[in-house]
Amino acid sequence: MDIGLCGLAGALQGVSIALPVQVSTSPSWWVQMMGMLMFLYVLQKTQHALLATLMYGASWMGASCWWLYISMNTYGGLNGFLSFTAVAALSTVLSLYYVGCIAIYQSFTKSETSSNNQNKSDPRLLAALWTMAEVARGTWVSGFGWGGIGYAHIEGPLAVWAPWVGVYGTAAIACYLCAASTGFIGAARASQKNVSTMTIIVLLTIGLNALKPEFTESNGVIDVALLQGNIPQDEKFTAQTGVEKALTWYPKTLKAQTSSLVIAPETAIPLLPQQWPKGILEQLTPKQEAEEQTHQQAILIGLPLGSLQEGYTNSVVALTSKEQMPWQYDKHHLVPFGEFTPQGMRWFTEMMSIPLGDFKKGKVNTPSFSWKQQEIAANICYEDLFTEELAKRFDGTHPAPTIWVNFSNLAWFGNTLAMDQHLHISRMRALEFERPFVKSSNTGITAVVNHKGEVTHQMDRLKPGVLLAEVEGRTGITPYAYWSARWGVWPIWILCGLWVAWCAYQKRRVYARRIR
Repeated sequence: MDIGLCGLAGALQGVSIALPVQVSTSPSWWVQMMGMLMFLYVLQKTQHALLATLMYGASWMGASCWWLYISMNTYGGLNGFLSFTAVAALSTVLSLYYVGCIAIYQSFTKSETSSNNQNKSDPRLLAALWTMAEVARGTWVSGFGWGGIGYAHIEGPLAVWAPWVGVYGTAAIACYLCAASTGFIGAARASQKNVSTMTIIVLLTIGLNALKPEFTESNGVIDVALLQGNIPQDEKFTAQTGVEKALTWYPKTLKAQTSSLVIAPETAIPLLPQQWPKGILEQLTPKQEAEEQTHQQAILIGLPLGSLQEGYTNSVVALTSKEQMPWQYDKHHLVPFGEFTPQGMRWFTEMMSIPLGDFKKGKVNTPSFSWKQQEIAANICYEDLFTEELAKRFDGTHPAPTIWVNFSNLAWFGNTLAMDQHLHISRMRALEFERPFVKSSNTGITAVVNHKGEVTHQMDRLKPGVLLAEVEGRTGITPYAYWSARWGVWPIWILCGLWVAWCAYQKRRVYARRIR
């Protein structure tokens, strides 16, 4: 019974990022907290805490990432049983971060004098350990923080913490509030401390929501056109279907745009430039009369670049009326198995049919594309998941971004919640940095998010078309952008680690008194 409840709690945690119903795909912070409350309630009374945590974590990860089955089975051609096994194995492995967290927590809180082996409780210790597990999952071994707790809170009362402490800090606050609320309180003295801590957090949250401080200011408006070709994944790299559609639809549609900035998605042209038919580059490049300098246009378009000798990159290039490809961005954080093969796993990728699967990494902190007084910072596919990498753009090496642009191709996952989840990840980045986030995707979601994390424009998914919008760039820097640009996730590691070390010191002192 307890294990089953933990499975249900994990599923609630997973769907809190985007509810699986058409009436609402927005994040539900209360669903996230309800799932965690249920799990922690079971955890404090079960005799099988690690098994319960494994069930909770695997269910959470499975509910968050089940759509990987579609990419492997439907589009990768991997056997259905093997695809299911791969998703289940990934979910289980990712849950081990949290199993380790609870194992360490138990070693601190298990009562050495209690005959029924009941656990003492320490919400602050649990929140510190859980946050360290979240950060480890999001950064270690390439990192995969998809479905993290913080992404459920882009619309809730805790959203005001994002520009201060980022997604991981928001997750820590949510975890602490859940832990303290479920009775993870030991002696009366500890209870008073936790009530005081909860009161401070609640009052600060209320105050921030009332004041709603902003750390950035307007840098002017630029008009953009976002292209969504809607080429199915099973056709995208096929010469007679998807490639032909791309070579026809994108040049024709680009030519019809009058916006100052036109954006086409990841691998919009799914061929290397040396493979293009004659004249395609000229068709893509904007034409501008000399007397129309104030209406100059730039096009940002995703395509693969490179050669067998130099290696290939998943890239975005700029095309302007003055110069072809004056700027280039190469994707840095590649997708394991999809864009590069981890060492020793070639046998697995060879069972799937994945085109363009051997890219090399681009550089971190590539300069933004300067256009119309805006600094436009690109990221490709799930790179917007890695907040600490995006934060490096604010370290002062180059002009800070005023607008983020994400180029993606979510056709790999069909018409699933992966689209909504990816949109909510971008919304969290908009809150953290107080910058608008523009998303151009092959099949959806193509949208514009303002600096407050609000979706202002959105195109229907699975339809070809153009989304026109005005985007307000922002200058200035949030507290989170400042410290994360300089120290990454180290402040979180250090603060949580110091608290764990303090708890270990206190436990040792108590033990020393008992043996005297």
